[in-house]
Amino acid sequence: MEKLLIVDDDEGIRSQLRWGLGKSYQVLLAEDARQALEQFRTHQPKVVSLDLGLPPDDDGASEGLRALAEIIGQGKGTKVVVVSGNADRANALKAIELGAYDFCNKPVELDELRIILNRAFHLAELEAENLKLKARRAAEAGMHGIFGQCPQMEEVFATIRKVSSVDVPVLILGESGTGKEMVARAIHDNSLRKGGAFIPINCGAIPENLLEAELFGHEKGAFTGAHARVQGKVEYADGGTLFLDEIGEMPALLQVKLLRFLQEQVFQRVGGREDVRVNARIVAATNTDIEAGIASGAFREDLYYRLGVVVTALPPLRERGDDILLLANLFLRRYATEYRKKIRCFSAEALAYLQNYAWPGNVRELENKVKRAVVMCDMPTVEPQDLGFKVAEVPGCEALKDGQLLCNVDHLDLKSAKAAVEKALLTKALDQSDGNVMQAAKALGVSRPTLYDLMKKHGFFVEEHADARKE
Repeated sequence: MEKLLIVDDDEGIRSQLRWGLGKSYQVLLAEDARQALEQFRTHQPKVVSLDLGLPPDDDGASEGLRALAEIIGQGKGTKVVVVSGNADRANALKAIELGAYDFCNKPVELDELRIILNRAFHLAELEAENLKLKARRAAEAGMHGIFGQCPQMEEVFATIRKVSSVDVPVLILGESGTGKEMVARAIHDNSLRKGGAFIPINCGAIPENLLEAELFGHEKGAFTGAHARVQGKVEYADGGTLFLDEIGEMPALLQVKLLRFLQEQVFQRVGGREDVRVNARIVAATNTDIEAGIASGAFREDLYYRLGVVVTALPPLRERGDDILLLANLFLRRYATEYRKKIRCFSAEALAYLQNYAWPGNVRELENKVKRAVVMCDMPTVEPQDLGFKVAEVPGCEALKDGQLLCNVDHLDLKSAKAAVEKALLTKALDQSDGNVMQAAKALGVSRPTLYDLMKKHGFFVEEHADARKE
């Protein structure tokens, strides 16, 4: 039960409010500024009802205004409802200027005060949720722009935070397009090596006969065309991080040389006899089944254990739930700003396609589809065709035309159908109300708290509509 602090020097009013509000809130009472501040510091209530005429200045407002200033200063986000007489309206307005949320005239009408308090508690809760969300997004943005709220990504973020401060090799597993290099960069950027270089190399994109020289460099005359000594990626990563992408594609002979480097931190350039010592951290990644590679003999087991002191797996986008909508909205805002397009949102049909598509290319494919949509779309709302979708690609939720959801019942269960309809109606209401939450809630026949819950459930950014809460 939420805590409500009532500050009034009139014992009768305190008793009346405790009786009238006690079923809705945990009511705390204070009769002067000293008691009010003690109660506030001890219990940290979200909302305070404050009488301005407190002793010893019963006929003035100095004590009440002093208490208000201290409460506002100590409790960021606390909502103070000032209670004052009609003759004291000037002081009530002064209290609003100092940061009070609202005021209520004496004699107190319980129903009127209850409405004001309900609004104050609701706003305090929304602001607290927004602060948590912004803090989480700020933390995630600090991890080289990686975003996600699903449990699997929370585990990935936790792993990044833990391994960044410990100089051990890390192996990142995941399908193509899941963001393995971004995780590697996040580990580097949050480590003590962030002042050094981050050197990536794709082991599967370089021909086998060139990969060794690309990694370890070569001496002059080592092969035809080697006219001078050349440093490899490993040397460039000295003091920093070497990212070996698609390590599962590395040839067997080169795996032996990499294993020696991991064990001893030394290697020899191609055509050289001199040991070169390098202090580089190794982060590797692969989209192959590494255990199957070990079983078939294509990948050395001892190298796997050297690389995988810590192993973290990135989930495919299709398993990340509402992260799909979170990322889609993020990319939409990013590219709409970059290309100066006045695009506000996805249509209900587009949202259904986004959430029901299998995403074989994962986050990279999602980003490319949204970028394409921003380029192709000439309307404020993105439609499925702007994203390049075809009906056959997305079984389960094919289209939304004239307000009717056309579902393939062979692939769509009741829970999915209900979610699709909710999402469609929510999008339509917010679109028609131009983002005004109060109007959208009225159109849908729900309360604003219920609408905010639906917005969070279906991946809408609640803070985008913060201006609508000020009506």
